[in-house]
Amino acid sequence: SLALRQSSTSVDSKLETPTTSSSTLDLAKTLEVTHPAFEVIERDIITEYGAYCSLYRHKKSGAELLSVSSEDDNKVFGITFRTPPEDSTGVPHILEHSVLCGSRKYPTKDPFVQLLQGSLQTFLNAFTYPDRTCYVVASQNVKDFYNLINVYTDAVYHPRAVNDANVHAQEGWHLELENKNDPLTYKGVVYNEMKGVYSSPDSLLNRASQRSIFPDNTYGVDSGGDPRNIPDLSFEQFAEFHQRFYHPANSRIYFSGDDDVYDRLEIMDEYLKDFDFSPISTEKSQIKWQAKTFTEPRKEIEYYPVGSNSEQEPKHMINVNWLLNDESMSLSEELVWGILDHLLMGTTSSKLRKALMESGLGEAVTGGGLSDELLQATFSVGLKGVPAEKTAEVEKLIEDTLLEVAKNGFEADDIASSLNTIEFQMREFNTGSFPKGLMLMLGSMSKWLYGKSPTEGLKFEKPLAQLKKQIDESGSQVFQDAVQKYLVANTHRSTVELAPSKTMEEEQLNEEKDRLAALKQKLGDKDLEEIIKKTSELKALQGAEDSPEARATVPSLKLSDLKRETNEFPIAISENENDTGVTVVRHEFGSTSGIAYITLNVDLSNLDLDDVPLLPLFTAMMTETGAGDLDSVALSRKIGTHTGGVGVGLFTTALHPMGTDQSAANSGEYMQTKLQISGKATTDKVDELLSIFKLTLMDAKLDSKKKVIEMLKESRTRLESSIQGSGHSMINARMKARHRVGGYIDEIQGGISYLDTVKVLLKQAEEDWPSLLARFEKIRSTILEPSTVRGGMIIDITGDKMVMEKIQPVVDSFLKELPGDAKGKKLPDFYTDIHPWVPQAKKRMAEMTPIVDEGFVVPTQVNYVGKSGMLYDEGENIPGSAAVVSRFLRTGYLWDQVRVMGGAYGGFCTFSPFSGFMSFLSYRDPNLEKTIDIYDAAADAVMQAADALEADPDALATAIIGTIGDMDGALQPDQKGAAAFQRWMINEHAEYRQKYRDEVLNTSPEDFRAFARRLKDMKQPSVAVVSSKAAFESAAEKGKKMILKDIL
Repeated sequence: SLALRQSSTSVDSKLETPTTSSSTLDLAKTLEVTHPAFEVIERDIITEYGAYCSLYRHKKSGAELLSVSSEDDNKVFGITFRTPPEDSTGVPHILEHSVLCGSRKYPTKDPFVQLLQGSLQTFLNAFTYPDRTCYVVASQNVKDFYNLINVYTDAVYHPRAVNDANVHAQEGWHLELENKNDPLTYKGVVYNEMKGVYSSPDSLLNRASQRSIFPDNTYGVDSGGDPRNIPDLSFEQFAEFHQRFYHPANSRIYFSGDDDVYDRLEIMDEYLKDFDFSPISTEKSQIKWQAKTFTEPRKEIEYYPVGSNSEQEPKHMINVNWLLNDESMSLSEELVWGILDHLLMGTTSSKLRKALMESGLGEAVTGGGLSDELLQATFSVGLKGVPAEKTAEVEKLIEDTLLEVAKNGFEADDIASSLNTIEFQMREFNTGSFPKGLMLMLGSMSKWLYGKSPTEGLKFEKPLAQLKKQIDESGSQVFQDAVQKYLVANTHRSTVELAPSKTMEEEQLNEEKDRLAALKQKLGDKDLEEIIKKTSELKALQGAEDSPEARATVPSLKLSDLKRETNEFPIAISENENDTGVTVVRHEFGSTSGIAYITLNVDLSNLDLDDVPLLPLFTAMMTETGAGDLDSVALSRKIGTHTGGVGVGLFTTALHPMGTDQSAANSGEYMQTKLQISGKATTDKVDELLSIFKLTLMDAKLDSKKKVIEMLKESRTRLESSIQGSGHSMINARMKARHRVGGYIDEIQGGISYLDTVKVLLKQAEEDWPSLLARFEKIRSTILEPSTVRGGMIIDITGDKMVMEKIQPVVDSFLKELPGDAKGKKLPDFYTDIHPWVPQAKKRMAEMTPIVDEGFVVPTQVNYVGKSGMLYDEGENIPGSAAVVSRFLRTGYLWDQVRVMGGAYGGFCTFSPFSGFMSFLSYRDPNLEKTIDIYDAAADAVMQAADALEADPDALATAIIGTIGDMDGALQPDQKGAAAFQRWMINEHAEYRQKYRDEVLNTSPEDFRAFARRLKDMKQPSVAVVSSKAAFESAAEKGKKMILKDIL
């Protein structure tokens, strides 16, 4: 339930709840809305979230519709179908991709892309679960919102895909052959996406774990699709799956936000009235319970690919998995499990996670603990990086730790900390970049999908009060009982071990080649000619432009619908507040529910560049190794008991030097570099929050050899997984490091080169701890140098008026208690002086990240292909129109060429209007050298697009609207405060933002031509690719040679 995922004791009513007001009375009236086509099933008010809910059933079709009215202007619409698969051909996943490729009312190739290109959407996506498929849109603009709803609704109920086998071929799989003598190949977006998933050891472990405990129901197969099974899916089976499950009677329709309830019902009736009730759809989609049938735990061994040239001995991965329930849990039991999961796994100091990491048996915790989004909950935990001979010890350690918990329970302070953490999250309901309505929708599905009330799982006050009463009466017993019942005494358990294989990658390649070769051998000339013909037809279809008439069917906004003014957020600067030498920045908003969001910034510019790669580890140590008199467990408890969380991170940004043209390409040599301690708390707990800030800053326990070794092993494992599974992000960071000082600094703290640093630091920690400790102590003493520390300190606070007033005395005290001299020396003026790290960083960039074509070798079935360079010289004007053109490239040419025709899961580009840096990237791509050729041809494509846009002003308007949509995303108050702080830190003026927006709105075809010319003349272009050894060898034969480095 949402109560578990959004999961907090002592917050109680310190977070403000809405009071009765005229707006509340207006919301109450929404419960009275009726419509002749619908009957009302139930009405409910979720007071926890100020949500007024009406559940309707469409009389003719049987569709259920949950209408949630709130004050949230970020409106959300979703349709969810129960779609349980019977095999691992990936049919629900392929259908999720395919239904958005044209429909009855909107006969274009890809209305989804048109919406991406030209709407103000704040969310536009679809996703496949093991038992459901969700289609979701969101927008703050009512007209735009209803445009999105129309396209999505027509798509799911009347898709072109079920009548056009080319859609299944493109999105799912097809045989490709251009010449009779060539080998057959498999292509398809989902096929290639899942090859990427099945190249990730973490994904293989998680999938094998789920399969192992669900032998008898739909959760035992892969709804995403196993690449070995995807080619078994026929078009007929694909179309039949839609017919079976995509009926209104099997759908759950959801609305939330501040739009009109009657309008919601009216628009849906237009679609639903075409259907009669279909009991078969609902009967066939019922999810069968997996009974707990194991009389004793089971064990499975699977394999994952490792590089044949691996320097170190490859290690094993292990997960122990439980099926928790085979009948419904009560809301109270679910909340117990939400808290218990945090007690066991939620922080580095949680009992089970701590035991595993401190054991030295492995390098990183796996499994993730509780998973409760489906009909039945599971619990999985284990380790990766385990020596082969130690796997049994991992399993025993997990068993012994859980037995100890069942016997002795948890300390009262630990329970209070976890309970407060979860309650704070539930009450704050801060969903970050996701719309709040989307999170409510996903929470409702955990009950609604299985025949229960959709609002049941969204309420937490009653089960929370019950749980607090139980804890008051019997302490830890409720958690001990849950551990005993659901884990210790539960024999429906599996242990999945993943063993490394140096031959698996080659075996998979050969298996696919042999399968295709055998298939080709069986085919006659006529069959091969038919495949060649279909390949040609599909490519022609993919390459063809939609007619203007077809494009015009997709509804869109007009430029006149757009707001011309930029969104500005409140900011007040108080330099040298109370003569303390510290700057305080404030952002006051209408309401932050009684929560203060505070960040303490401490300057890093006096550090040596040699110590910068240690900063990620140093900042992690500040909250994970203990501080002052508190060990790591006690510090974690203190943070959890009194706050909504504390984190330490790094803030490195280039800025606009004083007196320069902010539209000009920036050198990046003027920078701000800060250590940031961030946290949030209710007003009455801000004193505790700031005491934690001071404690971790001044007195973190740096002499923690064992803990640091654990952290470094975990970092190494995480980086290796990132390079293998998120190669596009890693190569983008690498390419930025070739051109930008800031990019280089980011790369040495978290990019591909940082992996080598982590290995060196691990060796140093194990063999010469005193020398590494001395480096950490030097970092702390340097940043806390009394004569300069206060001059570089900035406190950033976001809150409402009442919050600001209540916390001011605490802030005054904190300012006095901070270290350093209030009248100390001034730091350099970073807005007039080049940052001290820059001269040395530029020298090292030439040595460490030269502008050359690089390839990073990992075991994988897919490629991550990047190309980058500079489009503008320092000082040249970068117009806002460049954002429109680069976005047009991303959602048009690259989408079509790399994804649709190339078969990659993603193809996109990034452009910086600050520096003029441009990069092309692909994700889970079957191609390597072909993708580079596509990048090379991008300039010509933009030039051709400019000519086309001259004749089609609506298409140009679409590109502009989409760009404005990106600029005007929905933000929470803390995000608005952070955005205002960043704008101030980089010295970006409101006048520049307005000028930039005006240039976006006034983009012309000539701007496209100007951008195309710059793309054609890209300066210092280079390539970076993550791929397999075989793919690099093939690319080299075709003239694409790179300097290779083995990563795994």
